Amino acid sequence: MPDPRSDRELLAAHVTGQEGAFDEIVRRYAERLWLLAFRTLDHREDAADAVQETFVSALRGAARYRGESEVSTWLYRITMNACLDRLRRRRTRSTEPLAGHDLPTPRDGIDDQLTRLTVADALATLPDGQRLAVVLVDVHGFSITEAARILGVREGTVKSRCARARGRLAGLLGHLRPRHPTGVPGDREDAGNYGAAGDVQTTRSATRADRTGGGP
Repeated sequence: MPDPRSDRELLAAHVTGQEGAFDEIVRRYAERLWLLAFRTLDHREDAADAVQETFVSALRGAARYRGESEVSTWLYRITMNACLDRLRRRRTRSTEPLAGHDLPTPRDGIDDQLTRLTVADALATLPDGQRLAVVLVDVHGFSITEAARILGVREGTVKSRCARARGRLAGLLGHLRPRHPTGVPGDREDAGNYGAAGDVQTTRSATRADRTGGGP
């Protein structure tokens, strides 16, 4: 039976030495953190390592948690920092590809797999700050305020980074926009695509399977 205690109560119990309290936090967040790390890093093993590092850091640093943000926000921030460290290390290894494309097994057929690969390629071209912002907001559905807390930046910075990322993605993913029977690209009523105005639904649709797919 799931533990009815809140995240804060579980973390406090862990700090006092209660056995199993932190295990429940891991159970609650392991998959969500892995999906976040995977969409950021586009590599299963790197994502798993980032999540493991997150939980080790949280386990050791639980006593320093002051409750200024939700436990979930605290964990997401640690995960984002772990992802950033890996992205920086990639740049020092010029022979290593940026993206491994080791995606979870697709559930909706080859077309959806190819769409996800295309979106992964597009995300990989973004500067780190823009990629983290757009992944949090457009892929995982965090609010601007939540994303700002996770990234430790101002809300305006998140908005600016998302806008720039969407503008670049609009150009890279415009071919994924559905067309009307006449062959004319759809307008803003065509939900499910990046349009000239920077619609975000293509990325959300393309990563739907990643949200529900397997973890590490």
